[in-house]
Amino acid sequence: MNAKIILLPGDGIGPEVVAEAVRVLSAVATHGGHNLKFTERLMGGCSIDRYGVALTDEVLADCQASDAVFLGAVGGPKWDDPQAKVRPEQGLLALRKGLKVFANLRPVKVRSPLIDVSPLKRNRIEGVDILVVRELTGGLYFAQPKERSITPEGYERAVDTLEYYDYEVRRVADIAFRLASDRRKKVTSVDKANILESSRLWRQVTTAVAADYPGITLEHLLVDTASMRLLIAPRQFDVIVTDNMFGDILTDEAAVLAGSMGMLPSASLGASGPGLYEPIHGSAPDIAGKGIANPLATILSGAMLLRYSLKLNAEAEAIERAVDRTLEKGFRTADLLTAGERAVSTREMTEQVLHELE
Repeated sequence: MNAKIILLPGDGIGPEVVAEAVRVLSAVATHGGHNLKFTERLMGGCSIDRYGVALTDEVLADCQASDAVFLGAVGGPKWDDPQAKVRPEQGLLALRKGLKVFANLRPVKVRSPLIDVSPLKRNRIEGVDILVVRELTGGLYFAQPKERSITPEGYERAVDTLEYYDYEVRRVADIAFRLASDRRKKVTSVDKANILESSRLWRQVTTAVAADYPGITLEHLLVDTASMRLLIAPRQFDVIVTDNMFGDILTDEAAVLAGSMGMLPSASLGASGPGLYEPIHGSAPDIAGKGIANPLATILSGAMLLRYSLKLNAEAEAIERAVDRTLEKGFRTADLLTAGERAVSTREMTEQVLHELE
């Protein structure tokens, strides 16, 4: 197989973890006789510094013409002025829109060697395997108007609009049900239908989609209830489908189950075209350049790239097994340490994954 992959390492620890993941992807490709061509471009704060915008039209066009896009992380204190007209996150939102990736898949799996890393009790999290499907290009983050104004009384007023169309809900719900059919056949739709009209539409449409999947169980949960159950009874979840903002918040919360945000990969998919793959963690500027970042979420995102964009399922599973064996042998970056363990570097963790692949 020949494939063109655009790399957007971004800011902070992004370039470090992307470089390590590329080593793993290259090793798997070489072993399987595949030709992966990696082309690096700028996005985020680094793009603002060079071009004055977080994502240029030329870089977006390169991404659209690729087979997959691999992203590190964007942002940092240098660009963190809330009043700034240009921010790194604008590049991320524009990239999602430009690639038309509307479904963000975030697997949350508690790996046996890391059970004691989580602050939650072993008997609550053992065996947890959840897939969160987050709607990615609608809702509060994208709808207009967004505005700030001064009222006649002199008060400052800010407005963000929460808007969904039925087709936006239908297409992401359909993906959630299709994925659940290959898992434990349960979908939990999370909304705020007791308050929000957009959530009432969300619930109506997901219920209608469920009728096309008679073998799948559908339950509806309010987001406040879901956030509680995610911590006290996470094994009850299989596939969670929810809107853009709720999905963003719930998956960060779910990092507690896995032990670290450094363990959570993601894939963003559309109806066609290249997928977007990235760890869910941020740019972690406080540890950038120190060689201690956890590369596993990015490496596992690379496995998702192989599975969903290149249809190389065996190669994806090989990476995932290598990560599991690495953890079973006690290798830990600083974010995964418990008492008495020694931290390995970003490079050392990757070296062990590569060793297990052999």
